Amino acid sequence: MLSTESRMRGDMQVRFGGRYGKTYCRKAVRRSVPSLRLARSGDIIDLGILIYHTNDISRVLKLIENATPGVPVKARTFLPSSEERNEILRNIQIGALTSVALKSYLASRGIDMEIGIRECWEIHYTCRGRAYFAIGFPNIAGGYEMRSPYYKGCIAPKDISVTNTTKTTLACCLFEGFMDFLSYLTLVKQGKLPPPCRQPDLIVLNSVNNLSKALSRLKAYKKIYCFLDNDDAGRKAVDLLREMNTATVYNVMEAFPYYKDVNDLLRDKKRMP
Repeated sequence: MLSTESRMRGDMQVRFGGRYGKTYCRKAVRRSVPSLRLARSGDIIDLGILIYHTNDISRVLKLIENATPGVPVKARTFLPSSEERNEILRNIQIGALTSVALKSYLASRGIDMEIGIRECWEIHYTCRGRAYFAIGFPNIAGGYEMRSPYYKGCIAPKDISVTNTTKTTLACCLFEGFMDFLSYLTLVKQGKLPPPCRQPDLIVLNSVNNLSKALSRLKAYKKIYCFLDNDDAGRKAVDLLREMNTATVYNVMEAFPYYKDVNDLLRDKKRMP
């Protein structure tokens, strides 16, 4: 039997998915005995998940790097280069969130998996002929915010995201990014953070720079509960809303000064005072 190091170093010719229905061990080919038949798609990280029996991507990366320094772990197609980020994305495919790696990433951020699968999508695309995939979160203009362990970007057009709970609500919760939105839903589900009011609408800016795109919509509410980041940009956005709106604006995150954002609150990740 091949050692783990031998497997990861290249003694195994790995072929996943697509037109390759099997995965063969190179040495085993001479024995005419197939090895490690998986019949599912993936890459070297997915192989590491199976061999090391963990869904912790960062741990898998470290184990692979320690065992086989020569293996190009960056083969994990999460991270387009800076040049590629400005290229047109092609062959975009959007489907249900099923990737073990992406679900593991959500779990590492403390997100309830049922909520993550319900609110997010899995996006596969190509850029300069290379294949990538990421978690997708839709906006009102038909675009998507994209996130993976090593990449943060979007599919244009970039815009805000809105979840209307009722047609008559006069209150909303405002979030900076969709990870904060997912964190809020998780905290509410866990009973750790009661909703500020009954059935508020939920609005995600997908960047504090998108605040101007949300202003006309925000004017319809009498109460706005801000869950923006505890930083200068977040506080300035709250101040701007108070100046431009007749609504009562609450900075909810003021009650949690030692947390940078809602996800840090969920993970109890305090920053230094």
